Formats: sequence, structure tokens, C-alpha cells
Amino acid sequence: MAEKKIVRKKTADEATARKAPAAKVTAGKTEVAKSGKKVRVTLVRGLIGTRESHRATVRGLGLRRINHTVELEDTPSVRGMINKVSYLLKCEA
Repeated sequence: MAEKKIVRKKTADEATARKAPAAKVTAGKTEVAKSGKKVRVTLVRGLIGTRESHRATVRGLGLRRINHTVELEDTPSVRGMINKVSYLLKCEA
């Protein structure tokens, strides 16, 4: 006869133990944020007729209407978002 393997469920401690490497990533991001570099972004064109993903990117940057300006931390993720919708924005360092 074939023996059955007993499968036990993971405890809460075992499930959270895998999340430890994520803390290292967030520690790196906070160091970038402490550098104090800022980018000023202004929405200069409307969003009508643009792709849905581009509209979502503009909202992710915190821009709501034409001529709305926000100051953001100068991080690689923000730079990528600005690059994606650069035809709608005016940037100042």
C-alpha cells in the first residue's frame, strides 16, 4: 500500500518570515528620499484623448488639472513616470 504524506499548514511566523528581504529594499528607498533632491512637475496639456495608462500615470504623479504643479522626490520611479508622459508635462529641477 502507498503511504500518505501528511501536509501541515504554515504557522503565522513561517508565513511572515519570508517578508524579511522586503525590508532591505524599503531601507534603500528611504536613503534616496533623504537626499532632498526635488523635481517640480506641471501638467501643461489636457488628458482628453490620451491613453488610459498615461492618465493613470499623471494621477500617480499627483497632478489633477492643467497648470497644476507638484514637487516630487527625485527617484528613478518618478523619473520613469515623467518620461512616460513627458509630452504632457513641464519639468523643472
